[in-house]
Amino acid sequence: MGRIWSDENRFRTWLAVEVAATETLAEAGMVPRAAAKAIRERADFSVERIHEIEAEVRHDVIAFTTAVAEIVAPTPAGFTTASPPTTWSIRAGPIDQAGFGLIAQDLKRLAEVLERRAWEFKDTPMVGRTHGIHAEPITFGFKIANWYSETQRNIARFSAAAEDLRVGKFSGAVGIFAHLTPELKRRSARVWV
Repeated sequence: MGRIWSDENRFRTWLAVEVAATETLAEAGMVPRAAAKAIRERADFSVERIHEIEAEVRHDVIAFTTAVAEIVAPTPAGFTTASPPTTWSIRAGPIDQAGFGLIAQDLKRLAEVLERRAWEFKDTPMVGRTHGIHAEPITFGFKIANWYSETQRNIARFSAAAEDLRVGKFSGAVGIFAHLTPELKRRSARVWV
């Protein structure tokens, strides 16, 4: 989980988006194909260098694109990135990797254990409680079955929330599509998602 939410992984996700945007712009004739190919082949970064630049410019995206441009250097067509520094709202990368890679699996395993244990203890009596006092008798299996039911609802809520977070924003720093049209945004997002 730590690796998924690391700066390295965040910037790798950003790099994938930048390459996808460049390739989409090349398909639209806005960036030479040779430049998009060179960017795909050479694009890389150093996390340390990004942090150095960010300490100076105080902007994470500018620091990132500058660090990548230093490594890519001008391509044969003179391009270093897909567009002037563009702000992305990239939530999908880590959510997909963590949510559906680790958290969803753990929730499923928890539900499986709760279901199995509910049946195992279906006849084990225990005191029911309400408002902090004894109530009618129940079984421990019944109590676990309630936890199982809640976990099923949590899995559904988690899945819906993760899907809602699958958003890529290519509409520019203030969202006015000054550099990319909505259609190019959709095409770029399909490439990297």
